[in-house]
Amino acid sequence: MNVHDPKLSLSPADELAANVSVPFEAARAMPKSVYTTQDFLDQELEHIFAKEWLCAGRADALSEPGSYLTMEIAGEPVIVLRDRDGELRAMSNVCRHRMSTMLQGRGTVRAIVCPYHAWTYNLDGSLRGAPAMGANSSFCRSEIALPQIRCEEWLGWIMVTLDPDAPSPAERLKDVESLVGYLGMENYVETFREEHVWDTNWKVLAENFMESYHLPVCHSGTIGGSADDLMEMTLPEGTEAFNYHFILRNDSVPLALAHPNNTTLVGDQRRTTWLLSIYPALFISLTNGYFWYLSLHPDGPGKVKILYGGGMSPDYAGDPEARKHFDAVKALLDDVNEEDRGCTEKVYKGLSGRLGDPGPLSHLERPNFEFAQYVSRQIEAGRKQDA
Repeated sequence: MNVHDPKLSLSPADELAANVSVPFEAARAMPKSVYTTQDFLDQELEHIFAKEWLCAGRADALSEPGSYLTMEIAGEPVIVLRDRDGELRAMSNVCRHRMSTMLQGRGTVRAIVCPYHAWTYNLDGSLRGAPAMGANSSFCRSEIALPQIRCEEWLGWIMVTLDPDAPSPAERLKDVESLVGYLGMENYVETFREEHVWDTNWKVLAENFMESYHLPVCHSGTIGGSADDLMEMTLPEGTEAFNYHFILRNDSVPLALAHPNNTTLVGDQRRTTWLLSIYPALFISLTNGYFWYLSLHPDGPGKVKILYGGGMSPDYAGDPEARKHFDAVKALLDDVNEEDRGCTEKVYKGLSGRLGDPGPLSHLERPNFEFAQYVSRQIEAGRKQDA
């Protein structure tokens, strides 16, 4: 059956299900409709982003009581903060009075104050005060609090979900720790965090991260020549929760290698870069010297909100030349990011045209096919629940 025949008039979800039903050796890129239609994005928001664990950044970014950040999950405004007891919390960012959003961006507060009528909440979400409410006989301050949202720290990452029944990240992602636990990712230090919006679909950027096939061309000006024998790379099978591959680096990017004073790492461990794609939207590049990550959220079919951050391993962060190392890594990563932006925005422009058609995948794009299978699985499960 030719799943690309428009005469079949399949829905985007049905097109995708047919697309991923073949063996990997016969796989093609995902259908255009799953990138460009609002209907499919609405299903992703409901059945993926409102159900799965999403990353709000690194836990060390919220080190002090009252330090907070804000995010939006499938249209739901969320606050993540460090409470007075030092625990991470997530809660609704919507006042329980007239439903204004409250905190914006990042910062540090002693209390959460609504900018509309100054209703004030403690850091645990309980209502502290509400001006001019004494004449309302139905008002009871002790009964009003911001709804709590599940929030857990996993290997140094802040993970948040709207689903009260989702398995914990530690359980769901235990195989990630088995792969990279020797690096102590939880001890890496974040040195920058930025937010961007690109003109592409979130899945285009996700897929771009998952494969190294594009490195020699898209990144010819930066890291394109840093991997040994890229075309001979083998791509391990992933799991239902993530996919991954790794690159053995040469010395063209020295900070990707183990610190000269590190005597723990041996052999290829000293030059391995891990590329971890945590479904649905956390993408981590982990080297011996530094890490960087993307946490994605759709902003319509043709735009993606990007949390972009990174930093250093403890060995390099504690080095006397740490500032020099950081500056070098940040400059490199910014250039890499700009190259990726150009490539992924071109892909979305092509997807939006009428004459393009998804082509066959290389053996270097196994993670892309597994990601497509994941997206299809989640959408199909959601549709069955809705039926």
